Amino acid sequence: MGEQRAHGPRTVWADQVSEERRRLLAEVGDDLWGIELLRFALEQAVADLAGLGGMIHLGSPGHGGGLRLAVTSGLPPALAHVWERVDGNGPLAPARAFRTAAPVRVSMANAAVGIPQQGSAPAEARSWPAGTTMTAVPLLGPGGPVGALSIVTASAHEPSPAQRAFLDLLGRWVGERLGRSSAPPPGSGPKGGPGAAGSHLPRHLETIGTWDWDIRTGDAIWNDAMLTLLGIEPGTFDGRIETWMALVHPEDLPWVLADIDEAIRAGRMYSTEYRVCRPDGTTVWVRARGRLLVDENGEPARMIGTLWDITKTHDDLEAIADQRTGQTERAALERSARIKQLTRALAEAVSVRDVFDASAEHILPSFGAAGLMLTFLEGDHLRPVGFTGYSQEFVDRVTRIPASAGVPISQTLRERTPMFINSVEEYIERYPETADLPAAGGKKAWAFLPLIASGRAVGSCVVSFAEPRQFTGEERNLLTTLSGLVAQAMERARLYDREHTRAQELQRGLLPRGLPDLPAVTAAARYLPAGKDMEVGGDWYDVIPLSADRVALVIGDVMGHGVAEAATMGRLRTAVRTLADLELPPDELLTHLNDVVSDLGDDFYATCLYLVYDATTRSCVVTRAGHPPPAVVHPDGAVHFPDADPNSPLGAATPPFDTVRMELPEGSLLVLYTDGLVESATLDIDQGIADLAKALGDTVPGIPPAAACRHQGRDATPLHCAECLESVCDSLTATLLPGRQGTADDAALLVVRTHALPKDDIATWPLPDHPKAAREAREHVRAQLSAWHLDDLSMTTELLASELVGNVVRHAKGPIHLRLLRSAVLTCEVSDGSLTTPRIRRAADTDEGGRGLQLVSAISHRWGTRYTDTGKCIWTEQPLQPAL
Repeated sequence: MGEQRAHGPRTVWADQVSEERRRLLAEVGDDLWGIELLRFALEQAVADLAGLGGMIHLGSPGHGGGLRLAVTSGLPPALAHVWERVDGNGPLAPARAFRTAAPVRVSMANAAVGIPQQGSAPAEARSWPAGTTMTAVPLLGPGGPVGALSIVTASAHEPSPAQRAFLDLLGRWVGERLGRSSAPPPGSGPKGGPGAAGSHLPRHLETIGTWDWDIRTGDAIWNDAMLTLLGIEPGTFDGRIETWMALVHPEDLPWVLADIDEAIRAGRMYSTEYRVCRPDGTTVWVRARGRLLVDENGEPARMIGTLWDITKTHDDLEAIADQRTGQTERAALERSARIKQLTRALAEAVSVRDVFDASAEHILPSFGAAGLMLTFLEGDHLRPVGFTGYSQEFVDRVTRIPASAGVPISQTLRERTPMFINSVEEYIERYPETADLPAAGGKKAWAFLPLIASGRAVGSCVVSFAEPRQFTGEERNLLTTLSGLVAQAMERARLYDREHTRAQELQRGLLPRGLPDLPAVTAAARYLPAGKDMEVGGDWYDVIPLSADRVALVIGDVMGHGVAEAATMGRLRTAVRTLADLELPPDELLTHLNDVVSDLGDDFYATCLYLVYDATTRSCVVTRAGHPPPAVVHPDGAVHFPDADPNSPLGAATPPFDTVRMELPEGSLLVLYTDGLVESATLDIDQGIADLAKALGDTVPGIPPAAACRHQGRDATPLHCAECLESVCDSLTATLLPGRQGTADDAALLVVRTHALPKDDIATWPLPDHPKAAREAREHVRAQLSAWHLDDLSMTTELLASELVGNVVRHAKGPIHLRLLRSAVLTCEVSDGSLTTPRIRRAADTDEGGRGLQLVSAISHRWGTRYTDTGKCIWTEQPLQPAL
């Protein structure tokens, strides 16, 4: 933007400011003053430039000609703190804009030079990312600049002509209002002006303070009455004008400083009224009068004056004003307050639904409306965002009408002009082809408002009334202005919703799409994202089938929130599945996973619980890395949590990891969860775990017996019933997380019912460490498969067992055991006392051996090796033919 002079030609810029912007400042700005005026202006500037944040500085009267920070928006406190005071003669953008009365635009990449040194400001508060820029414009009052408005943006692109025009108009608009009379607007301060109080009411003046202020040095001399009035203990006053400034009410300080500055510039008497916040916490209204003294060169040197308490006068005048305020004026004040509330609510709205809720809450009562509908334009149709006062059938019918059709809601979008229809008769006369719509909607007057953001039509807003209505000019202007505010908020919220939805889709895509149907366990799970305004998290869970009807259950939580954490969660889940396929023990698996997290960097940490359940022995092995313990619910309803050291989180842990072994009765329930289910800012994790135990004690006994389970099929029981476990998940989340609104962390829940493999489906034999072991293995397999009526698998299984046993005899050592398992698949296992891992190798044409594992791989569905406490086990799987 450069340093173009503000006093040069401005008609081109001004012409580029839309009528919508002018209307906004004209309608909303008249009701604002002081801090509210500055805050409103700053929010509009940040929104118009899509800025990261902004600030407004006001010129400090007197010595130094410096600038004082009055309002900030969107900037972290650490950044705003170092800009609290700005040298008026320094190189920073606000000072240059104030000094030259011209807009200034600078890069912030190397802005550390010249930033005020305020204590020990952190280094990050004095540096900015590459490409960050600051645009500063002067606040031009009648006598010159009174301050500067600065916007920080992440884009290095120049503001558009329309944006520059709006900033120029906004700076003059704010400066002119700050330069007006300092008396607050009606309803905010004493009524009747300075003369009214003296003419009509007695003054309750217990003390009159006198003051003498050296403008050039900032030194101030107060009498004892002045100290008493301001609540300062004698002997504690430091004699500085800054002490007085710190006592002025923050909402009054902007126009008080502006009035002093104008008095010094114009050489006139200084007279104003404002609130003082005493050190003891009380607030009083005071009136100050001062006279300017100049030196021999005619330059301002000192100001002397008086100060007295007018709190009683102020209260009396407020009472008189309240008695004289009529019903119409009260309604106008109430509407003005609601519009201010709407402006704040829209500025704070995050999602599209938030925008609609804020609009419905404030627009409907402000105008006595009976219905509101907000829509987005998508292609040639309008998509409803939210509605109230209408039925779903009516909204569906309206939004099915193409945007190109000749109906008012579409016409306002095409012409970008609001439309006000006062009665049903007027509607039917103008739109006879849809004459039945008013009766279907149950409304008799409408305001059809286009939503225009960034120069394009993005949707529409319909405000409707239950009775015919003659819209006044003020109502038309105000509704049009409000539609502009709603449009900006909607566009911003729509972008947030889109990005938030993509992030959540990424996270959900990284979680299991469904849990496997396994003989050993029945499982159900829930993932609950954090409340609104929160980013996606890194909670995950998984159920991984292993060999021999063993199942791995895993649940984890990447610390932090954001897309990076969600992506890290996906990487860890993939790593766990890869390591689980290697049949590693739980403690070794977490050791490898700890290395994976450590390699991601020092900023990444994760908690994890890994559990392996063996259906043949009903045994369970659990290892934790900083994760809450699992809940174990026995069939009798007793709940306990395995007591073991949780170790440190992944990324900070030092292996080896501790493990817990336990035996589970048939039909036990395992409940795995993340800390978001049992811990919050107001709930200690120990109390949360106790609440979980109570909820489980109340919920699990409610699972119906087998005969009463309405979900059971031919062979199903509640122990195998996934629908019953789904109801347990619903009950737990409803009890422990009754409402996700405002919840700061996401949560994952995995509920698993364990099942034991029947003894009749397990067959085990010891074999001699001798070549005849292969023959014995074939005989055992043939006899057992005949007893199981699986004779069609006998030949293949005999060959597999013979090859595996033969390899053990030739290359390993005993003792040797053969085991067959019948469940969803037929598993054949051969175990030995050796730790050597068999591997398939390519045998040459002349080799006499080396083809055994190739044969095993060819005729089995799946095979592998796992280590045991006494050696290793080689296993194969073959699918069973489904029962006819």
